[in-house]
Amino acid sequence: MINILLYNPLIPHNTGNIIRLCANIGAKLHLIKPLGFSLENKDLKRAALDYSDLSIVQMYSSLDEYVKTHDINRIFATMPSAHNLYSEIRYKIGDTLLFGPEDTGLPKEVEKLIPNPIKIPMQPNNRSLNLSNAVAVVSYEAWRQLKFIKKKNN
Repeated sequence: MINILLYNPLIPHNTGNIIRLCANIGAKLHLIKPLGFSLENKDLKRAALDYSDLSIVQMYSSLDEYVKTHDINRIFATMPSAHNLYSEIRYKIGDTLLFGPEDTGLPKEVEKLIPNPIKIPMQPNNRSLNLSNAVAVVSYEAWRQLKFIKKKNN
């Protein structure tokens, strides 16, 4: 399946929505600390509904810790400065889709580490999409390319 990686997410209901999204598409959710909330937050739980039990959520203390177990060459990070559209990439099982925090996006030092920046097109002069919407747009494209493959129950 695919991996969704959130770098320092801040807003609990966005992460709750992404937990539900991951359950529905069979993706794994990875969170890089610090988070702007607790995983016990009521807004996160309300947005995730009862899908938390159907999702795999893993925590990491840093991006370096994540990269030790995932191929950095298959991490695709959303960045406004990217030239490649998210829809132009040929996604593979095991790929990682990386998204930055809601208020600032990915820090410059993280952007420099990721070899595959991707862009979600928007109208001129617009700054950003809601994080959970951005994750949905890119992850559904990756899943579509993978022929909406179903995860295997273990």
